[in-house]
Amino acid sequence: MRRGDKPVNIEVTEPITVTSLDLDAQGIARLAPSEQDDPESSGKVIFIKGALPTEVVTYTITSDKARFAKAKVRDILKPAVFRAQPKCAAFGVCGGCTMQHLDIRAQVAMKQRVLEDDLQHIAKVTPEEILRPMGGPTWEYRHRARLSAVNRSIKKGTVLIGFHEGKSGYVADMLACEILPKHLSDLLPEMRKLVMGLSIVDHMPQIEIAVGEPEEPNSEDPRKAAPVTALVFRNLKPLTKADEDLLRAFADRHNVWIWLQPKGIETVAPFYPETGKLCYRLPEFEIEMPFKPADFTQVNHMMNRSLVSKAIRLLEVQESDRVLDLFCGIGNFTLPLARKAKQVLGIEGLATLTTRAKANAQHNGLADKASFMQSDLFKVTTETISSWGKANRWLMDPPREGAMEICKALAELHNQKSVLLPERIVYVSCNPKTLARDADILCHQAGYTLKGAGIVNMFPHTSHVESMAIFERS
Repeated sequence: MRRGDKPVNIEVTEPITVTSLDLDAQGIARLAPSEQDDPESSGKVIFIKGALPTEVVTYTITSDKARFAKAKVRDILKPAVFRAQPKCAAFGVCGGCTMQHLDIRAQVAMKQRVLEDDLQHIAKVTPEEILRPMGGPTWEYRHRARLSAVNRSIKKGTVLIGFHEGKSGYVADMLACEILPKHLSDLLPEMRKLVMGLSIVDHMPQIEIAVGEPEEPNSEDPRKAAPVTALVFRNLKPLTKADEDLLRAFADRHNVWIWLQPKGIETVAPFYPETGKLCYRLPEFEIEMPFKPADFTQVNHMMNRSLVSKAIRLLEVQESDRVLDLFCGIGNFTLPLARKAKQVLGIEGLATLTTRAKANAQHNGLADKASFMQSDLFKVTTETISSWGKANRWLMDPPREGAMEICKALAELHNQKSVLLPERIVYVSCNPKTLARDADILCHQAGYTLKGAGIVNMFPHTSHVESMAIFERS
């Protein structure tokens, strides 16, 4: 068996200085080269969980391989000035927020560096302007979440409901979550009791959470003035009459809206009460966006408002413009754009989201200015773009895979000297590496200049890097 195939537990008391941090928030240090090493070697890399750059630490090796080792911090002999006290009791166990021990300003700086490095090393481009980082609430910001549930009643006498442990299939034992709104965090112990009381306790593996804005924010009725909270229970077996009674009582007691999902995502449906209103709002554009709990929406409502506002401002939309919104979802950017432009076409790959987007346009009185179509945006050719028609402004908000086929098609159109090329593109990204890959194509093959780029701290305390870039025809 090769060295490193089994976990180890080796305490190292020789101090080491941490020089940098990876995106899993592990400190990176290097051992001094040994006499047996290549003379040009820079020493073995040690990834130390819990350690921060500039810190001097001792550590315990947990996995040892030929070229690197993984470890956890043992003693911090010299703490970093930007070390912070983690707020969450589950920190270090839950895999969700790996950066709570790092000051929020340092988190933002690190994410900005990741974006700039990826653009430089992958795309070989430097933005003409580094956009000021966008930030917002750092706690209680997560309005969508998927919680796992596991029955431990045989050995532990309880059910665990929460996020997974770091790089593990186990569910963290957590009674609170500081990034969920407080009323939801307070519900975690109550959800445990509820699931424990169900006959299908072994067949309720997941609870999806979606929080919408109050139905009537200025109402004197506290229930109507409170956020609308939907809980989607994944029930793999039918509920009994007693189960249904427990769920209804829970909904009444905690003012939540319960949905069920017996099979695939298409089976998600309200259970109790039978009707309700789940939405978020973009006040700057006088937009109210109804959605269903399983729809893709941004998890951070306040940051989404800022993101939409800045993206549209950077797109420099004029009243005479026709705009394309690619990967439009339920119309998060499309409908605000329709307040500014002459016409907007939103294009989305999922039929369910396209249907919802059309309904949202109707709901906001924008059906005459915002139209939608379904199209696979991972299979785009020059003919596809031609079918969309000329639009001098594009907004793209792709998933982690990015928009490579679209960028390749734009490069082909550039070679053809086509008039279909947009003058300006605002690209909203949730993966800096695929953004950089696409920027390489746009800047070196499609005739665009990277005018600016910056990060959006949509997910504080996590390694997730959301960013925005502006491309303009040279």
